Amino acid sequence: MTTIGVEEEYLLLDPVTGLPVPQADKVRAAAGVGHLVTDQEVQYELLQAQVEVATPVCHTLEEVGGHLLRLRHAIGVAADQHDCRIGVCGTPPVRHGRPIAVTDQARYRAMVTQAPQLVAEQLVNGTHVHVAVPDREAGVQVLNRIRSRLPTLTAMSANSPLWDGHDTGFASWRTVIFSRWPVSGMPPYFHDAADYDRRVQRLLESGLISDVGQLYWQARLSATYPTIEVRCLDVQLRADEAVMLAALVRALVETALAEAAADAPLPDYAPELLQAAMWHAARHGLGDTLVDPGGTPHRAGDVLYEFLRHVAPALDASGDSRQVTSLIHRLLQDGTGADRQRAALAQGGLRAVTELVSGQSTMP
Repeated sequence: MTTIGVEEEYLLLDPVTGLPVPQADKVRAAAGVGHLVTDQEVQYELLQAQVEVATPVCHTLEEVGGHLLRLRHAIGVAADQHDCRIGVCGTPPVRHGRPIAVTDQARYRAMVTQAPQLVAEQLVNGTHVHVAVPDREAGVQVLNRIRSRLPTLTAMSANSPLWDGHDTGFASWRTVIFSRWPVSGMPPYFHDAADYDRRVQRLLESGLISDVGQLYWQARLSATYPTIEVRCLDVQLRADEAVMLAALVRALVETALAEAAADAPLPDYAPELLQAAMWHAARHGLGDTLVDPGGTPHRAGDVLYEFLRHVAPALDASGDSRQVTSLIHRLLQDGTGADRQRAALAQGGLRAVTELVSGQSTMP
């Protein structure tokens, strides 16, 4: 079975005001005291109001879910000790009028010099899914084949509708925030691994990016692990929703590997169509139409079910079909995280949203 790993980014929020608080160093240190996490599992993030966690390499969805629950609990307990809560939302519902302190590392200090306003507004949190691939050549072929499916994943994961205390009109405002960096958005088509490496090297030599960590494509080859890293997902309100998305990403990668092995033809996707489809998915989530891989708009539910049909053999092979199908049905019934944040805002204002994203709400 293909291995997977999941990274989640959380905000640290004041439990009363909902404002981000710069307590990351203290929360990271406290999380390790209880021996529930290792140093590798709780990582630095750009701003001091953010914490990132990473699961070990996993084989099953049960492993992924167990680790995510453990890590969320450990960070939550550590945050409580420093009078804050973790916020599982792609953007903060409210922000300070002043920038949050940047984590004191050379890489992050250089980013402030490069783009101070972008760094100040980089309070965005995602779920990143790593899926093992046989080698970089296979990884590039996977990238080419999964691009058209990334908007559907973005729509399903949308959980960032609010910014500065108001509804942005976007289901995933995080997607828009991230699109402002020099190398971002949809990954381009690459002929092979040598083409990928050559083009990345040109970006580095030009000084447009300082390291490969600034390849902010929605999917990329990992520079650290033998994996494809899918990065288009907002962090999820529920851990089992992150598990569902991880399962779909793994199935999508496995399907692409099978297609490449069979030398199945690769459709010619127009880059402007893919980029516009991603924008549309970020705008509407599952609340309107989605654009299918061929460029035709359909009801979001129809595109979602076609996606499920596309990856069904891979889900069946891993034994994940029943769990994933059940969670997708619940998603369509309850709505995305963005839908639930908007419902909380309508019912109880920003305080209700803070309670929802920090796990204190009684709302579904």
